[in-house]
Amino acid sequence: MGLLTGETLVPLAVAVAIFLLLVDLMHRRQRWAPRYPPGPTPLPGLGNQLQVDFQDLLSCFTRLRRRFGDVFSLQLAWTPVVVLNGLAAIREALVDRSEYTADRPPLPVSKHLGFGPHAQGILFARYGRAWREQRRFCVSTLRNFGMGKKSLEQWVTEEASCLCAAFADQAGRPFNPNTLLNNAVTNVIASLTFGRRFEYNDPRFLKLLDLTDEQVKANSGFLAQVAHAIPVLLHIPGLVDKVFPGQRAFMALLDELVAEHRMTRDPAQPPRDLTDAFLDKVEKTKGNPETSFSDENLRLVVTDLFLAGMVTTSITLAWALLLMILHPDVQRRVQQEIDEVIGQARRPEMGDQAHMPFTMAVVHEVQRFGDIIPLGLPHMTSCDTEVQGFLIPKGTTLITNLSSVLKDEAVWKKPFRFHPEHFLDAQGRFVKQEAFMPFSAGHRSCLGEPLARMELFLFFTCLLQRFSFSVPTGQPRPSDHGVSGVLVTPSPYQLCAVPR
Repeated sequence: MGLLTGETLVPLAVAVAIFLLLVDLMHRRQRWAPRYPPGPTPLPGLGNQLQVDFQDLLSCFTRLRRRFGDVFSLQLAWTPVVVLNGLAAIREALVDRSEYTADRPPLPVSKHLGFGPHAQGILFARYGRAWREQRRFCVSTLRNFGMGKKSLEQWVTEEASCLCAAFADQAGRPFNPNTLLNNAVTNVIASLTFGRRFEYNDPRFLKLLDLTDEQVKANSGFLAQVAHAIPVLLHIPGLVDKVFPGQRAFMALLDELVAEHRMTRDPAQPPRDLTDAFLDKVEKTKGNPETSFSDENLRLVVTDLFLAGMVTTSITLAWALLLMILHPDVQRRVQQEIDEVIGQARRPEMGDQAHMPFTMAVVHEVQRFGDIIPLGLPHMTSCDTEVQGFLIPKGTTLITNLSSVLKDEAVWKKPFRFHPEHFLDAQGRFVKQEAFMPFSAGHRSCLGEPLARMELFLFFTCLLQRFSFSVPTGQPRPSDHGVSGVLVTPSPYQLCAVPR
């Protein structure tokens, strides 16, 4: 066999270069379409990779918005992306054009983690029959098991009592509340998915929490951002396990819990929880090639519900307690309202919200200021779509800059400060704001929103009913600047919880 010589290498290199150039031109041809959103000029092959700061996407998008306006485009390698900013553009895309923008871009990491094409879960599932089937199932099943009902409200207040007991065990000493908040919120989602709660010192529970935390950190990391933007990198041997180190262990632990359900489940009895209800569906749809109910998909649906149901709510509660120790005047006003409406003798109830406008304003302002999912989850157009006069072709990834709405200087009086009065009128009544969309909007808005709202109100009021929170003596005042990633978390802090 002959070796390649210099004479043959040159034409080969030219041919490869021409081929790559043609592929690049093919992928960026839509940028020449009439009315395509403006954006920075992409480099051949790389696109705008070198112009995007993956470690601080929010600041990067803010700068690009100033240059190109509320709707601008990027080319990430060969993936076309349009970034939407501001209430008008995001509402038009997600609400008015919801049917055309509800798709999700492919998630290549699922394939590399061993999931088949029909196992998409619900958060990142492609928009279509399978997604509709799973969303309908999850919403109706969670409702059957108490979401939005008195039964689940009682479960949450019972868990809030356990949380308060754990806070009381700290005996007024400084501590970081994050782990205890994670425990409580995870037990609520565990009650819905697995029909049980865990003791806070249960080894398997602690392992589950550690692995969940690891997932959040991994998905917020620089390598994960680059891998999602350039999925061809996932073919590098060993990279998937390096970027998402705890993913397989997390799934294995959930598999254990599902396996226990199979052993203890009685098909003759009503389902105990969502996992039982899903297993019933698997049995009933056996032999149907069109169904999205499978053992493999159960793993992903439970994973999605666990991650979405636990992480966001516990982070928001961590923001709430941080902001209370930074704003003791606000904390005192909330406690005064709790004392007037609820008192100390009974537990808070969802019906109390109507009589507690200031507390409601504070809970909403925590979500607005905390801004924990600033860029939402990515969408993708399922057909050519028009937004703000721009034509966005089919198959374009959409990034919705929710932070540009939650901190819009044209809407909020003090967008970058914690200011509960954003949600109060001149008479002190609670006011809903159109620009309040921490749960996104449209077809793909958060299906757990009712549960999150219930947990935030009940956990927050139970804690402030029982304790006064303060910065530990001698410690510096903590920062209210978040740590940015896929999720924005509070900077690490400690507090003291003193019984009232």
